[in-house]
Amino acid sequence: MDFRLKVFYAVANRLSFTKAATELFITQPAVSKHIQELEEEYKVKLFDRNGSKISLTHGGKVLLEHAKSIFEIYREIDFDMSTLINQQRGMLRLGASTTISQYIIPPILARFHQKMEDIKVNLRNGNSEQIENALLNKEIEIGIVEGQSKNQLIKYIPFLKDELVLVCNSKNPLIAKKEISKGDLLDMKFLVREQGSGTLEVIEHALKSLEIRLSQLTVEMELGSTESIKSYLMNSNCVAFVSIHAIEKELKNNELTILDVKNLSMERYFYIISLQGSKEALSDLFLKNISSYYNLEL
Repeated sequence: MDFRLKVFYAVANRLSFTKAATELFITQPAVSKHIQELEEEYKVKLFDRNGSKISLTHGGKVLLEHAKSIFEIYREIDFDMSTLINQQRGMLRLGASTTISQYIIPPILARFHQKMEDIKVNLRNGNSEQIENALLNKEIEIGIVEGQSKNQLIKYIPFLKDELVLVCNSKNPLIAKKEISKGDLLDMKFLVREQGSGTLEVIEHALKSLEIRLSQLTVEMELGSTESIKSYLMNSNCVAFVSIHAIEKELKNNELTILDVKNLSMERYFYIISLQGSKEALSDLFLKNISSYYNLEL
């Protein structure tokens, strides 16, 4: 039953029997057989089939929620039992790019420390390029960065989806505009992160869809952290592209406002990075903690 649920979970997430078969290293007929057996077991249809496309039925959606809960419990069991077996002590050296270290990783570290009090964690903060270099120089065991440079010596695991949005302070006259055009962007004064920042690389790549080069923007100031950018924004009429994860409090307090840019989307993933072929017990424990915290399949 567990493997059938795993097959169902893969099909439900990808909405494709073929992709699920590839992911699980089994044949497509085997996937179909497992789904059929589940439907016979529960006497309910799990997927609607329309030609080559499939979608979840109401029964399929109900089963998917239960499957998520079951696999989350399994991850918790796996992590807790690992801590009992290893009884590890020592130092785990982590690195995280600025946005992640400030807004994403603190609750993970707090949870990890509660379960593994004898493991000391050293967190290094820097931009994505600096964290990758620290990993390559073996100054850290695991990093979490805002993009991937595709260095062949580094293993990249997608971790968390992020979106960069254009923001200004809530008293800025720009908020009266329903939509920001390409021309508007070229007239604005921007705050940007320093060279080597993963955020800056994403912005530069996304602007190409509007045929805008980063050098064409009017940059009022280059700042070394998102916190500095947010503070500057609240005291100026500048704008900046920042992570949606970094401005939850300011949006709630109506201190910053998101500006909608026409035909521009800036989605990206944060990545967990480690050296290719590296296998360490402390690192594995930390990754299991992350996967159970965020309900991920790492």
